[in-house]
Order: sequence, then C-alpha cells, then structure tokens
Amino acid sequence: MAPSRKFFVGGNWKMNGDKHSIGEIVNFLSFGPLDPNAEVVVGVPAIYLDFVRTILPSNIGIAAQNAFKVAKGAFTGEISPAMIKDIGVEWVILGHSERRQIFGESDQLVAEKIAHALQEGLSVIACIGETLEEREADKTDEVVFRQMNAIKAKVFDWSHVVVAYEPVWAIGTGKTATPQQAQEVHASLRQWLADNVSAEASNCTRIIYGGSVTAGNCKELATRPDIDGFLVGGASLKPDFVDIVNARQ
Repeated sequence: MAPSRKFFVGGNWKMNGDKHSIGEIVNFLSFGPLDPNAEVVVGVPAIYLDFVRTILPSNIGIAAQNAFKVAKGAFTGEISPAMIKDIGVEWVILGHSERRQIFGESDQLVAEKIAHALQEGLSVIACIGETLEEREADKTDEVVFRQMNAIKAKVFDWSHVVVAYEPVWAIGTGKTATPQQAQEVHASLRQWLADNVSAEASNCTRIIYGGSVTAGNCKELATRPDIDGFLVGGASLKPDFVDIVNARQ
C-alpha cells in the first residue's frame, strides 16, 4: 500500500441493531484500542445515524448506507445527501451488492447517486463486484470495469471516493477470495484507474476489500500491496472488529 493511501476500515452494520446493541458496539469501539494509522467509518441504519453521532467517539466516521440522487422531493422512503450532512454525517455507502441485487439498482443509477453525493460534499464508499456466475465465466474484470466505467461517466474528482471491491459470492457466505485472488482484482482496478482516469487517481484512491473479512483472515489480506483496507459486514457488529481495524499492526 502506498504511503499516501491511509488504511481504511469500514463496518457496514446493514439492517442490524437497536439502541442497546449499538451501545455495546460503541463501547468496544471506544475501548479499542484502534490503530491510530487507520481510518475507521461505520455504516449505520438511517434511523440511528443521529443517535450514533452523539455517542460514537469523534475519531470514528459515520456513513449512511444509502442515499438518493437528488436533494429533495417526492421519493417516499428515501434520504438525501443533504439530510445526511445536516445531522453531521460525512460518508455514504453506495452501490452495495445488496442494493444492486435485491433492490435492482443499475450501474447508471448507482453512478448518479455517487455523483450527487459527492456534489453535496459527502465522501463515498463506492461498491463494485461480480457474482459467482460471472467469476466462473471468467468475467470478473469485465464486470468491475463496466461498473467503474459507469461511475467514471459521472464522477470527475475521485479524491473523496473509496472503492470497495466486494465479490458478491463472498458476502455473508463464509467464502472469501484468497489474498491472491483479491490482490489480482485490486491490481487490475488500480491499473484501470491509471489507464482511464489518471495516474494520481490510481496512486491515491483507496481500494478496499469486502467479502467475509474476519479477524482470522484480515492480517494476510492486509499484507497485499493493492488492498488498502476492508469493508466489513457481520464481523463489524462484534468485538473482533477491533482486530480487523488493527490488521496492519
């Protein structure tokens, strides 16, 4: 990992938690200790964003798990980047495979949402990744490059984007890409950024890995030169998340 790319660990709580269990998560994050050289951001269900901001240590960032592509309007059930910023939250996760697979979000919609969030001043964790069928058909690069191209068509400043490569077949399944498999895709993505965006974007954009990251496999994954951190799902709800944050120590 280049010195200019600060190690980044995101914890995506998904649709989990209540005030009691969130209090327990905040307690183990507060006690840590967390690697001071790692940037930590937790993705919180929308209804608890304001609550978590009031009790979480200020050195840990907070992300919404979704946002729409416009500032306001007749979009029942959606939240906007403007609303997210208004309560002091600075990040949003967009394009997660569960949004793409379950809710049918297209590459174009994801890109439009990313562009609007950036315009509104949020930082974005932009998720991409292939399904098992696509990997077995040897289409991994084709799929992730297609997803990146959609983002590139709408985004012109990558300095507030963290790219999360999450092979869909490894999310919540207990299966994990081997460190070499993950490194190969990350290296391909970094080369894609160099070829299609800029050398600066390639050198500076953090590309993190998600897909059943655990305390048991994080250290080996973290040794790979193009893996700049993790987006963690279920393990971010447990005290082991501290070990994942500290994977490079």
